[in-house]
Amino acid sequence: MKKRLIVAGIVLPALLSYIYFLPPFPYFLILLLCVCVIALHELYTMYKIQAKLYIPAIAFGGVLFYVSSVYPHSLIDAVFFSVTAVLLIRLFMVGNPSGSMKDIGHLCAGFFYISVFLSFQWFLINYNDEGKKYIFLLYGIVWLADSAAYYVGTYLGSHKLYTAISPNKTIEGAVGSIIGGALGGLLIRSIFNIESLTIQNTFIIGTVLGVVAILGDLTESMVKRDAGVKDSGSIIPGHGGILDKIDGFLIAGPVFYFLLRWIN
Repeated sequence: MKKRLIVAGIVLPALLSYIYFLPPFPYFLILLLCVCVIALHELYTMYKIQAKLYIPAIAFGGVLFYVSSVYPHSLIDAVFFSVTAVLLIRLFMVGNPSGSMKDIGHLCAGFFYISVFLSFQWFLINYNDEGKKYIFLLYGIVWLADSAAYYVGTYLGSHKLYTAISPNKTIEGAVGSIIGGALGGLLIRSIFNIESLTIQNTFIIGTVLGVVAILGDLTESMVKRDAGVKDSGSIIPGHGGILDKIDGFLIAGPVFYFLLRWIN
């Protein structure tokens, strides 16, 4: 826990300063692209996919993220070429057809689960003049929801939530996530003075994202349990991998974007 707090105390201020003080293009886009590439690498290596397959797949996943973010009208084209490339790479780089659909499924799942879902954070930061505030709202809600889930689950949790996927998660922790998300949304709105969102709408967004944070965490737990690993990686001391840190954001980002469109 001490190592986790030290690392968080160093990384979080640096990350928030990077986003706040630098223009979104190209800096935030580059940051997301780096996160995308690392997360794809973690996902593919978790499943022990051969390097000759996952290295080109990571390249195509990075391109797919860029196209999805900057040229969303060309997303269908990019998906077609990326999936086709994976099929052809598997066809010609590995002579044995055994396990081909498993390899292809893992590689293509990464395209959507990471590359496309992550691009919604680019949509958020460019949504309007308060785009950066939306990013901080997203991060703040998910971080506070995760923290509330952890502490409430640790000290008050007694009823298991979903033992087949994550034995340590509790119903009390899930309730803590929802409450933490709702209160966290109101807190971040107040700190950054987000005028485009009413208190009521912020409360709704925080509550929904508190639920989504739990679902995102469970989704990655499902993937890691299937792959037989505890953490997606070890790039962040005491915190695991990049994928471990962004699991909630991957689903929360798109949901937040759709909520904004619904509200506005």
